[in-house]
Amino acid sequence: MEAQELLKRFELVKRYTEGNRDFTGINLNEANLSRINLSGSILRRASLFVTNISGANLSEADLSEANLNVARLSSTNLSRAILNGATLNVANLVRADLSGSQLIGASLIRGELVRCELSQSNFSGANLTEADLREVKLTEANLSGANLSGANLRGALASSANFQGANLHGADLTKAELNGVNFSNADLRQASLQQVNFSGADLSGANLKWADLSGANLKDADLSDAKLSGANLNGADLRNTNLANTNFVHADLTETNLINADWVGADLTGATLTGARLYLVPRFGIIADNINCEWVDLSPDGDRTLIQQFNSPSEARKFLNHRPGLVRIVVNAVLDYSANIALATAYSEIARHYPAMSCPPDIEVGYRRTTLTFRFDSDEHLLPAAFLGILPFNDALETQKNIVAVSKNIGNQDLKNNRVVQLCKALNLAINNLNEATEMLQTVVNSARKTKFFQSPTQTILISSGQESLTVYSHQNFGRRGGKNQESKFSLPAGEKIVDFLASFDYLD
Repeated sequence: MEAQELLKRFELVKRYTEGNRDFTGINLNEANLSRINLSGSILRRASLFVTNISGANLSEADLSEANLNVARLSSTNLSRAILNGATLNVANLVRADLSGSQLIGASLIRGELVRCELSQSNFSGANLTEADLREVKLTEANLSGANLSGANLRGALASSANFQGANLHGADLTKAELNGVNFSNADLRQASLQQVNFSGADLSGANLKWADLSGANLKDADLSDAKLSGANLNGADLRNTNLANTNFVHADLTETNLINADWVGADLTGATLTGARLYLVPRFGIIADNINCEWVDLSPDGDRTLIQQFNSPSEARKFLNHRPGLVRIVVNAVLDYSANIALATAYSEIARHYPAMSCPPDIEVGYRRTTLTFRFDSDEHLLPAAFLGILPFNDALETQKNIVAVSKNIGNQDLKNNRVVQLCKALNLAINNLNEATEMLQTVVNSARKTKFFQSPTQTILISSGQESLTVYSHQNFGRRGGKNQESKFSLPAGEKIVDFLASFDYLD
């Protein structure tokens, strides 16, 4: 048998040396071709079953549809080789170099590819079920639509690779470096993803049900529309992550870092959020029924210097079902084009002095009235925004007097000191900015007030995140058609009404 193998090798080397490169359909089953040089050869549909090709040079060879099942290819040079449609089931490719190679639709079921060099290779549509890919290098590789179910990719380096639509059900990617990788619409159900680096990765629409992402780095990643029901994200880093419309039903988000994440539209039904870091996280537009949450960290650095405790599930649910606070200015006139331009100019200039108002108001024009609605994530902006938002109107002075009076009333209420400080500080800042306003702002405001629209009666209403409303000003003629103008006799809300309003603020502390 050994003599026959030597003869096969000798004849192959001889033909190659003589310049023959086409070995299409050749049968080299069980031959010993270790360390042979067949670079650039054509081995299409060749049969290399249980063949020893370890350490060989097959760079740029064409092995399309070749049978390499159970072959030994350890440390083999297959760089830029073509293996489209080839079968390499249970093949040994440990430390092989397949950089830049093509394995489109190839089968590598239970293949051994430990520490392989696979950078810029193309495995699209390939079958790598239960393959051993520990510590492989897949930088910029294409595995779109590939089947990697049950595969072992522990410690893999795959930055900027493409796994779009790939099947990684039950795969093990523990401690893999996957920054910038495209996993959009991939199947990662029950995958082991502990301490994986997914920073900047695209996981939009991915199925991560019951996956273990504990300690994973998902900073700046896109998980919009992803399915994470039952997933373990204990201690994961999700800073600046896009979580819009993500499904977190019964997920574990214990001590997860969500600073500056966007999860509007997310479903957190039955999720665990104890210890989550939620600084600058919007608390509206999410579903948070039956959650388990004893406390959250609201400190800017996530260092637990600002803890919000919850005594019951209902308190936690209220906190996470926060709604934006509103400042609503209703004008007893219909907005026309010239007034719209003046309004946009005025509010643009005001926003320069109070950046919290940089987002333009919603404008609803009715049959007889125009409603301007400003939205704020934090209730502390309500008083200063109302103070500045009314500025272009003739009712500005009277409205502002009432807002200042409300602020003084706050100081007399039995409230936590830091809440009083926050509210008063925010309003004082707005007033100081107004006092230091440029001539441009004064010119814009004075110009607007000459327009009929801005001379019309107004009503200013504050609506807290807890949906408690407080009317701070309403002109005597507001709601009337025609008739002689009368001096406003509007009286301030009672102290009890102000207390109820402030109590409805969602965790301003």
